[in-house]
Amino acid sequence: MLVTIEIADIQYQVNTDFALNCSINLAFNQAQPNHFGSNRATSVPMQADGFIGDTEQGGSCNVNELRINPHCNGTHTETIRHICDKSSELALSVADISISPLMPCVLVSITPSQASDCKEDYSPSLQSKDKVITRSALAKQLDNYSNAQLQVAAIRTLPNTPDKLSAEYNQSNQPPFFTREAILYLNERGVEHLVVDIPSIDRLHDDGLLTCHHLFWQVIEGAHQATTNSLINKTITELAYFDQQIDDGFYFMNLQLPAFVNDAAPSRPVLYSAHAINK
Repeated sequence: MLVTIEIADIQYQVNTDFALNCSINLAFNQAQPNHFGSNRATSVPMQADGFIGDTEQGGSCNVNELRINPHCNGTHTETIRHICDKSSELALSVADISISPLMPCVLVSITPSQASDCKEDYSPSLQSKDKVITRSALAKQLDNYSNAQLQVAAIRTLPNTPDKLSAEYNQSNQPPFFTREAILYLNERGVEHLVVDIPSIDRLHDDGLLTCHHLFWQVIEGAHQATTNSLINKTITELAYFDQQIDDGFYFMNLQLPAFVNDAAPSRPVLYSAHAINK
């Protein structure tokens, strides 16, 4: 199906028949990404009153009970509730988020910088071995795009290998993360939805500060209460995967979410190529 979308007086044609999946297929009980030492995502057949939900074990149909930690077992989307008291009306759950079916999105590839070569900041202080995504690197890639094109910013880190599909992120395999200035830059550009292929926009062990999460949602650092200044409808999607065959550039994204009353849920970001038909 061909869809025409107008953004800032420019019309784009989108063919929804050609989707580019940017999520990691979650194989329960098998190889899968893992973050922070979480239990792995598992699946077992339901058993109740003599019924077993497994046709290979004599059941009439397959009914599996799933155990999953959305934050640590695969592609997932977080809301402001991730860092705020869930009792607050402003701490929206995934089910509460309002997202357009097709959102303008820019995908860029970034080579993280060595913290020892970086003049940007983070809390807690950067360590020389840290690898960071900086404001300067983002600006170099994104300054050629308009704010209207940046409702979604999708960041692919380099090198980009299939190892990401089942990587274990831990003390010996620490992923890159964003500097304070990088997140503030994205806020300045009006980014509402951030999609990344790393397990967190913050450092793996950050003394529990989640600095970049607080900055992105404009929640006071160290606090767990959203305010009227907080950006409550924004989302962060982590552990996405952008196949190397997907070029950097301008797209439209469909961010598929279940109606979970929770701070995070498994998600499926999908890109559609966009062709400008008038300029």
